[in-house]
Amino acid sequence: MRKAFARSVVGFAKKALGSSDFISTCAEIGIDGLILPDVPYEEKEEFLPLCRRYGVDLISLIAPTSENRIAMIAKEAEGFLYIVSSLGVTGMRSEIKTDLASIIQVVRENTGIPCAIGFGISTPEQAKNMAALSDGAIVGSAIVKLLEKHGKEVPSFIGEYVKSMKDAIR
Repeated sequence: MRKAFARSVVGFAKKALGSSDFISTCAEIGIDGLILPDVPYEEKEEFLPLCRRYGVDLISLIAPTSENRIAMIAKEAEGFLYIVSSLGVTGMRSEIKTDLASIIQVVRENTGIPCAIGFGISTPEQAKNMAALSDGAIVGSAIVKLLEKHGKEVPSFIGEYVKSMKDAIR
């Protein structure tokens, strides 16, 4: 799966660099795709032409509330689709109750690009379950928590953690 830069950059891009300079810089440094969680599907046109000009995929998100928009979003998606596992804010969850199989089914009927599930994935078992449904699992908050806990000593902890997640989905 392609690298994706996962950060809300809408305000930053406009204020600091401007959208065009930001996205061209992303391309120059090797970023393949951008996840802009604050940009709904209906407002992607502000960034999509720039992303295409510089060869950076604008990664679409599908949330549990997307319902009648899933097919439309999937048909136009680039890079991969980020399937949001749960409602609420990002962070680790003890269980995921969303009917992800139904969402994935609609996605598969409308696109051939990969899709991965994220938002609350923090254990090897969760990663295995999400990868069994989709093409992968996205883990973010759990890694940030390791960084907060271990500071400069974090590389080996993140390495062990990522290895446990990879081992679980193989």
